[in-house]
Amino acid sequence: MSSRYDRAVTIFSPDGHLLQVEYAQEAVRKGSTAVGVRGGSCVVLAVEKRSVAKLQEDRTVRKICLLDQHIVMAFAGLTADARILINRAQVECQSHRLNVEDQVTVEYITRYIAQLKQKYTQSNGRRPFGISCLIGGFDGDGTAHLYQTEPSGIFYEYKANATGRLSQTVREYFEKYYRDEEVLSEQGAVKLAVRALLLVAQTGQNNLEVAIMEHNKPLKMLDRAAIQAYVNIIEKEKEEELEKKKPKK
Repeated sequence: MSSRYDRAVTIFSPDGHLLQVEYAQEAVRKGSTAVGVRGGSCVVLAVEKRSVAKLQEDRTVRKICLLDQHIVMAFAGLTADARILINRAQVECQSHRLNVEDQVTVEYITRYIAQLKQKYTQSNGRRPFGISCLIGGFDGDGTAHLYQTEPSGIFYEYKANATGRLSQTVREYFEKYYRDEEVLSEQGAVKLAVRALLLVAQTGQNNLEVAIMEHNKPLKMLDRAAIQAYVNIIEKEKEEELEKKKPKK
């Protein structure tokens, strides 16, 4: 029945759905998990990278990219679609800086990406972008922000969120364990993001990519040793929690 209404992105189904947009959202749900946490002095983005071929250069597989020196983006979904949006967003950031002589705000570039996505939901001969973006960074006054955009063109701001495969599980974890006072420090924010991502990671900590954005500082990508150090802390905390739950003799 749906095949009558999913041949063009501009045709609504009788129950009010744009099926091509829903197919794009399904592409996101099958993508690698990405999480974001807004801390007190930083924004942390973490993604699970799929295992690369033995002879493939690992540096060419990136799920986290800079849009400007103060804004970073992670995504879930089709990498080719992400590359186009990243290029367009980077050009917009530089054009804004050239014309206005000021850096873009995080909401401005998020709105630009969301508007571009929405245009592709109302024109024949196009298809929606099959990616969901987590966009984090700082405004000129030092305020941290974390936004998410969907293939339909909507966007919202969050304290912490996830997208991609099993993202609902991660969101439920954030809703249960996110505490403003615990993410004030960089270590607290990173630890929450890594712990949430490990819940759904298929390859464990070996293929995690973690980025930390701080105000007026270059983007910091954690190396494998640093990620392993956080994983060790998390494992130790889990063991301590289990010990506390054991009945005393």
